[in-house]
Amino acid sequence: MTTPDQQPPQPPQPPQPPTNNVPPAPETPSYAPPAYPTTPAQDPQPAYGAPAAAPGYPATAPGYSAAPAYAAEAPVPGKGLAIAGLILAFVAPLIGLILSIVARSKLKKAGAPTGLATAGIIIGAVLVVVGIIVGILVGITFANIFAVCAQYGPGVWQVGGVTYTCG
Repeated sequence: MTTPDQQPPQPPQPPQPPTNNVPPAPETPSYAPPAYPTTPAQDPQPAYGAPAAAPGYPATAPGYSAAPAYAAEAPVPGKGLAIAGLILAFVAPLIGLILSIVARSKLKKAGAPTGLATAGIIIGAVLVVVGIIVGILVGITFANIFAVCAQYGPGVWQVGGVTYTCG
């Protein structure tokens, strides 16, 4: 029971930010990172491509062997051309064919595999031939239409079951 001069219990309030616009100090961790002694016998292994150890110091830490040194691969001349030639053989067959031929000759000189360039040559050549055949057929078709219109003159003509509109 409460008396009139007692107040009812209040729920806990969240902490209020400081009013002087100063950020609170960061909390420091309650632990310290372990300290490792560094002696010449315990120096870490040099980074890849790092120069050799200084005189009087071991090249690697005891118990560890040096990493084998690998030379970076030299770029193969013509590999990018072979890829571009193969892609362009589908989009622009004549350009793809030419690039693939150049790439194949460069790859042969370098002694590298020529599979992509050969595929670009084959696809480019086939599509160039197909394009030439289609071009010839379209040309013959239009030549036939112009010949009929030149023979009959302007108007709509029915010749052999085909309707020609000349004009």
